[in-house]
Amino acid sequence: MKYYCNPINVNYRYQFNADPRLHGKLQICREAADPSLIRFQGRYYIFASMTLGVWVSDDLVNWENHRLPEELPLYDYAPDVRVLGEWVYFCASNREHNCDRWRTKNILNGPYEKIEGSFPYWDPNLFVDDDGRVYFYWGCSNATPIYGVELDPKTMQPIGEKKELVFGDPYSIGYERIGEDNSTLPASEEVVEAKYRAFVKNSPVPEKMLPPDVKPLIRGMFSDRPYIEGAWMDKHNGKYYLQYACPGAQYNTYSDGVYVGESPLGPFRLAANNPYSYKPGGFLPGAGHGSTMQDAQGAFWHTSTMRISVNHDFERRVGLWPAGFDGDGELYCNQRYGDWPMAAQGGPWRDPAWMLLSVHKTASASSFLPGHEPEKAVEENVQTWWRAASNSPDEWLQVDLGKVFDVHAVQVNFADDMLDIPCPGEIRPGSQARYIDEHDHVTGWKLEGSEDGEDWFVIEDKTKAKTDLSHDLIVREEGFAARYLRLSSLAVPYEQNPCISGLRVFGLGEGEAPSSPKFLAKRSGDLDMNVTILKQPDALGFNILFGASPEKLYHSHMVFEPDSRRVGALIKGREYYVRVDAFNENGITEGSCIKLE
Repeated sequence: MKYYCNPINVNYRYQFNADPRLHGKLQICREAADPSLIRFQGRYYIFASMTLGVWVSDDLVNWENHRLPEELPLYDYAPDVRVLGEWVYFCASNREHNCDRWRTKNILNGPYEKIEGSFPYWDPNLFVDDDGRVYFYWGCSNATPIYGVELDPKTMQPIGEKKELVFGDPYSIGYERIGEDNSTLPASEEVVEAKYRAFVKNSPVPEKMLPPDVKPLIRGMFSDRPYIEGAWMDKHNGKYYLQYACPGAQYNTYSDGVYVGESPLGPFRLAANNPYSYKPGGFLPGAGHGSTMQDAQGAFWHTSTMRISVNHDFERRVGLWPAGFDGDGELYCNQRYGDWPMAAQGGPWRDPAWMLLSVHKTASASSFLPGHEPEKAVEENVQTWWRAASNSPDEWLQVDLGKVFDVHAVQVNFADDMLDIPCPGEIRPGSQARYIDEHDHVTGWKLEGSEDGEDWFVIEDKTKAKTDLSHDLIVREEGFAARYLRLSSLAVPYEQNPCISGLRVFGLGEGEAPSSPKFLAKRSGDLDMNVTILKQPDALGFNILFGASPEKLYHSHMVFEPDSRRVGALIKGREYYVRVDAFNENGITEGSCIKLE
């Protein structure tokens, strides 16, 4: 059996971001986002923003990064890739000039043929219908919609006028609201108009001189409205599923919603199951701006963007989850335990392979800097981390699981702590001015285990590794007995002090699964519900599940504290059912399902 654990285990590239608002100071982080996943000639390919390459796999588990040709717009966001016959078509985003396309019959070796573009766009998506007609979708703004148009399949030029397809509606659609946990309602139209008028009054450019497409963007600056972006189209059983991302990549609620229509250019209606891709809780949240496809066995998968957003708003990773369509044609995605090790095969609602053993367990270290204590590495929060006081190879981090467990997997997650180093290359100018470092960095470490804290054995030795894997997964399907795990001999890029955001241990205990959780759930408004989970000593955490019926609890929100939680992803006028499941080191126990009043 093959296993994977989100985020996808690849070498995420360092970005040296030159935001002009920072007056010369660089923001440095690793980033990959906006993935387009396709199957072509028997292999799987993920094209993601700011990677300079493509990730290639034969099994959706093991990925290799391959450099793409320099002539492609690799510094432009949201690369879109689609198969059209024997060709693969590629494009990316640029608002400043007409966006060209490229096509190839060989992704890794080329050549790539250029097709001249005729208009600028952001967040593109090409769709090929069963009859060979080609459609194109684009849009990324908090002021304008997602557009669609038919294209000539030979010239890739528009046929007819573009259509407005999807607008944001955060007053009725809770998951579209910005802020952590969808906490911010946008300003009223009157407030936005007043701020816009004040802005143009004081602007050196008269309002009548402003281009028509600039005026809504200015209004968007004052609206607190969500970004509606990241279109992706799929067809299933004769219906068209136009997917979109919202409300913004920097929020834990970055998600993908879906509209359904009877034709490629609509009209579209908001699907009953929304958002279909949604992961606000757990170690690494976020599941927005992605793509959906079928594998060689006919199973559906959804890949999208996960959020860190500490060193930079766009500090992001890529996740992959099982997806599908139910009997009523509703598109769904399973993110209940969406950053735990999972078997690559099985039904879409399969439980995780093993349970989380390390959360809130005792951690110790050779040293630490204030604010980055060793317990930060077991908080199940990618935004906090242990940081060693030096970059000496003698530094180490240790976790005590409290007793001996049958351990099957360990995920080692490295963090970057506000790097302040010179840029190793030339900044590429433009609206996203930056340099992407493609040097072959190395991340090295040694992981040991022990039953008693005295006699140690090596689990994995990567001290001589040639790879730079910041979210590395070690799987031992047969398992091993351990109470203590120790990470040492740490070596990371740029000779940083090593930082670990998650030394995450998974396996099985021999005790009982938790008792059935007790909770209260009440709708607190059109878009919100409050879920209060009562204290439960035998549980380590809980999954709040909700959906349109007891059989369709497709949405989940993982929490680790039994308290009151506001969930702000509801849709006005829709009925919901809620269930809370509890988990510990030994298993998962389903709670009772109630109708939300």
